[in-house]
Amino acid sequence: MIARLNGTLIQKRPASLVVEAMGVGYEVFVPLSTFYELPDIGQDVVLHVHTQVRQDAISLFGFISEREKDIFQILISVNGIGPKLAMNILSGTDPAELLRLISRGDLNRLIRIPGVGKKMAERIIFDLRDKKITDTPDAPGGDKPRTADLDAVREDALSALMNLGYRNQMVNDALDRVIQEADAEQISLDVILKKTLKLLAN
Repeated sequence: MIARLNGTLIQKRPASLVVEAMGVGYEVFVPLSTFYELPDIGQDVVLHVHTQVRQDAISLFGFISEREKDIFQILISVNGIGPKLAMNILSGTDPAELLRLISRGDLNRLIRIPGVGKKMAERIIFDLRDKKITDTPDAPGGDKPRTADLDAVREDALSALMNLGYRNQMVNDALDRVIQEADAEQISLDVILKKTLKLLAN
């Protein structure tokens, strides 16, 4: 089983990336919380990995910190939560906030995450409220976001949010508002995604 991957980041998208290590390129699925912290393409990256082995595929799920990986593994221990939904949950809210929502029993906030209905939110709170998740330090973040072409950023953000399960019109309205209010220096994919997800959660 692959538990940790250290290599060169050669491709990155909001849902997945490719890391080259010892001449082999590994496709790794990541939540947005990890995507925000990735370095530039061509730089070294270290990921904590959960390996899923099935009859037809081996899938790698990567996280920038051990705490994210711990939360992911605890989420998939809940009946009805598979890797895809667990990644959606981590993409819909940052790990620290997710732990606060669970400890407070905040159903209203949890059900705003695509794929999490009332029954699933209740199950998450019931199963995980008393679980102890090690609060390991997060890995150092990557470089600060850079200004990018507005149309390309909007298209990538729209695609990422639609893949998470948000409705088209809702996402378009939120993106328009966020981009309109953003400073020129803030027009980068990770910043726009963060601000849009925050708006969608309210």
